[in-house]
Amino acid sequence: MKLKRAKRSQVKLRLGLSGASGFGKTYSALLLASGITNDWSKIAIIDTENGSADLYAHLGEFNVLLLNEPYSPERYIEAIKICENASIEVIILDSITHEWQGKGGCLAIHNSLGGRFQDWAKVTPRHQAFIDAILQSKSHIITTVRSKIDYSLDTTSNGRAKVIKHGTKEITREGFEYELTTNFELINDKHLAKASKDRTGLFMDKPEFVINASTGKKLIEWCNLGVSLDKVQAEIQACTTVEGLKHIYAKYKSLQVEIHPLVLKQKKQLDALNNQVIDKERIVELKQKDNNGTNS
Repeated sequence: MKLKRAKRSQVKLRLGLSGASGFGKTYSALLLASGITNDWSKIAIIDTENGSADLYAHLGEFNVLLLNEPYSPERYIEAIKICENASIEVIILDSITHEWQGKGGCLAIHNSLGGRFQDWAKVTPRHQAFIDAILQSKSHIITTVRSKIDYSLDTTSNGRAKVIKHGTKEITREGFEYELTTNFELINDKHLAKASKDRTGLFMDKPEFVINASTGKKLIEWCNLGVSLDKVQAEIQACTTVEGLKHIYAKYKSLQVEIHPLVLKQKKQLDALNNQVIDKERIVELKQKDNNGTNS
């Protein structure tokens, strides 16, 4: 065992989007992913929604993996591994509701075993393996989940039954939200979102907003030791050696896509300055040789 300093740059984002059908979960997830990686080819969406991801092909050339029934935990895990092996940076699971409630999902598996309480002892480890695949993935993960209005039947003081509305409830196993870095709840068909859980502190208790690419950029900057892109740009511009540029590029792994053109530009300028210095030194050297030849 060995102690080490914690570094957010080594952490991968685990993000959630919940909402009713038609509230824009898939669209918002894709915009969020584009802000995280800034490269559509590094985004993959595991589509369980009958090819709905193809409706947004105009956004960019992202990858799609169609996942049809049975929606067992093992098939989700296999899909995640396929994306990881293809060096995908952001994986969107759209949606994880099917793993819990879909055909061949955990509830269906439990029923097929007899539906008894003790049968969960066989189902829970399989569901946990799915959760572990998300938490341990080397890619950033965005999950979408369907939600429904949660009601209860209560008894009033006069003995009458009354239906109580408790807001919305995500259709997946209870407690999944606590595993996430940030969970966004889409509250209407205008795509307005609010954070129901947020470890970053960027969105909690803030007014509702529309998720876009800048939301993803804020999250990846937080992930990268909390360093803003502007600060890294200033550091690159102040760098005076090529070795220093290499160090900066290696240090900010989460921002490499954004800073790569800046690093190349600064390197070009440094190379030009170095060539000017070399030319001046050659001129001085030649003049000294000429002076020596004249004196002799």
